[in-house]
Amino acid sequence: MSGQENSTVFADVLQALQQEAVIAYPTEAVFGLGCDPDSEKAVNALLALKQRPWQKGLILIAANYEQLKPYVDDAALSDEQRATIFSCWPGPVTWVIPANPKTPSWLTGSFDSLAVRVSNHPLVQQLCLRYGKPLVSTSANLSGQEPCRTVEEVRMQFGPSLPVLVGQVGGRLNPSEIRDALTGKQFRQG
Repeated sequence: MSGQENSTVFADVLQALQQEAVIAYPTEAVFGLGCDPDSEKAVNALLALKQRPWQKGLILIAANYEQLKPYVDDAALSDEQRATIFSCWPGPVTWVIPANPKTPSWLTGSFDSLAVRVSNHPLVQQLCLRYGKPLVSTSANLSGQEPCRTVEEVRMQFGPSLPVLVGQVGGRLNPSEIRDALTGKQFRQG
């Protein structure tokens, strides 16, 4: 893909994000559905599309930890806990970190924590850097369907009008591992 084509592809999804729309994009294992985490309208549209209750909370995916800091309570982490988190990032481990008290409930759900990940997928990295913030990330699949692993599968499940960042998923078979940043407890195996 030439640089110009790449910019065009990014332009479409960036414009969709700015218009509070839901997009799909490749991650380490599957395509993700995402939106602007600061837009309640966009998050509600994503939850409706997924048929997912808001109480479950969502994951934020980012290019670096700095993008996640406004949403988490960094002061709640010890230097040792931070070092453990950073040893896994960028990569396929999602950490549940105490949320910043200002983080909206449409992200945290019924919890006082937030699940966050710094992705090592190059398109996710570029997308978050170009957008200037993290994105909501949940697997691209309708309730009861398998997560999408190709652009074609995304279009089959969600139709041709959903903006998609065209690219390949990484080689992982399973979704990201989820761990508690304070205790190290594993919530989901990766």
